Amino acid sequence: MLIEFFLGLKRAGVPVTLYEFLTLLEALEKRLAFGDVEEFYDLSRLILVKNEVNYDKFDRVFMGFFQGAIFAADEFFPEIPEEWLRKIKEKFLSEEEKRQIKALGGLDKLLETLRKRLAEQKERHQGGSKWVGTGGTSPFGAYGYNPEGIRIGQAESRHRRAVKVWDKREFRNLDGSVELGTRNMKMALRRVRDFAREGAREELDLPGTIRATANNAGCLDLRMVPERHNKVKVLLLLDVGGSMDPHVDGCEQLFCAARSEFKHLEHFYFHNCVYEKLWHDNRRRHQHHLPTFDLMHHFGPDWKLIFVGDATMGPYEIEWPGGSVEHENAEAGSVWMSRLLAQYPRAVWLNPAPQREWEFSASVRIIRRLMGNRMFPLTLDGVGAAVELLNR
Repeated sequence: MLIEFFLGLKRAGVPVTLYEFLTLLEALEKRLAFGDVEEFYDLSRLILVKNEVNYDKFDRVFMGFFQGAIFAADEFFPEIPEEWLRKIKEKFLSEEEKRQIKALGGLDKLLETLRKRLAEQKERHQGGSKWVGTGGTSPFGAYGYNPEGIRIGQAESRHRRAVKVWDKREFRNLDGSVELGTRNMKMALRRVRDFAREGAREELDLPGTIRATANNAGCLDLRMVPERHNKVKVLLLLDVGGSMDPHVDGCEQLFCAARSEFKHLEHFYFHNCVYEKLWHDNRRRHQHHLPTFDLMHHFGPDWKLIFVGDATMGPYEIEWPGGSVEHENAEAGSVWMSRLLAQYPRAVWLNPAPQREWEFSASVRIIRRLMGNRMFPLTLDGVGAAVELLNR
C-alpha cells in the first residue's frame, strides 16, 4: 500500500530514496508508529524528508494519499460550539449597506463586546447584526461583512477587515526549489556582493603567473590564489498567510534566487508584523519559534536585513500592545520594528502588492514611515533599487 505513497512523493519532486523507504517500513515493523495518523506523519516525514523546503510537497502528497484518515484536532476554543461556526451562506452587501455599518470604536471595545456576547449567547445565529454567527453584519463571526471585527471560524480572509482572528491557522513554507521564469531576479540580487579571498589556493592567478613566467625566462611558473567568495550575510524575514497568499509565487521566486546567490542566508517567518518571536517552520510555528531578542543577539549588525511582506493589516497590529490578530502581544509591533532597524541599519522592505495601492492602506503608510521610506515593490526594478541601497 505504501509503495504508491512512495511513488507519489517521487512524482512530486521530493528526493526520497528506496533506502529511506525501506527504513520507514522497518520502523513501522518495530511499531515506532502504530494506530495514529499523526504519529505516522511525524515518523514518515522525519525519515523521508531531508530538507525543510520539501515539507509542503510532502504534506500535499500525504493529505492526498491519506484523505480518508481522521487527524487528532487541536481544540483551541472549546467554549465556542463548532456547529455555530459552520458556513451556511455568503452574504454580499451593497456599497450603500456597507457604508451604513459603523465600527464599534477600537480594539478594546471590540474585545469587551465579544466577551459580553459570549456570556449572553445561548444558541447558533445566522445572518444577524449582533451575535456571533455566519453571513451577517455582526463584528463577530464568519462569512459576513463588517468594517472592523473579529473573525471566528472562517477559512480565509475575504474583506481583509478583521482586527483579530480567533482560529488556529496553518501557513506553508516557501519552496526554495521553484524554477524562475527568468534569471533577472538572480542577476539583481547578485549585485549585493562583498568579495574577499578566503580558504585554500584554488584559483589560477593569471597576472601573477604571467609575471612569474616572465621573470623565470619564459619557463611556466603557475601561481595560485584563494578563490573569491561573497561575504555578504543576508537575514530574510518573510510575511506568510492571510493577505500574502496571492503573492506566494513571487515570494518563492525571490526566496529561490536568494538561496542560490547568498552563501550566508538565514530566513524566518512572521505574520503581518514582527513581534516577540519568529519561526523557521510554519507547520510547527506554535511549538518551535525563536525569540526576536535571540535573533538579534545571534546575528550581528553586519547582517543585511530584508523584510518581505505586503504590510497590509489593521493599524492596531502595528501600533497597539495586544493588536496582533493571533495572540496578545505585550509590546506593539512598531517597538519591535524599531529594535530591528536599530540593530540592522542596512535594511529594506520588499512589498509584493502593486505600488499604486500603497497610498490607500494606512498600515502600508505606517510601515513605510517606520522603514524611513526604504520600501520597494517586489519587481525587478524594485529589487534593483533595494540592492543599490543595501550596497551603500
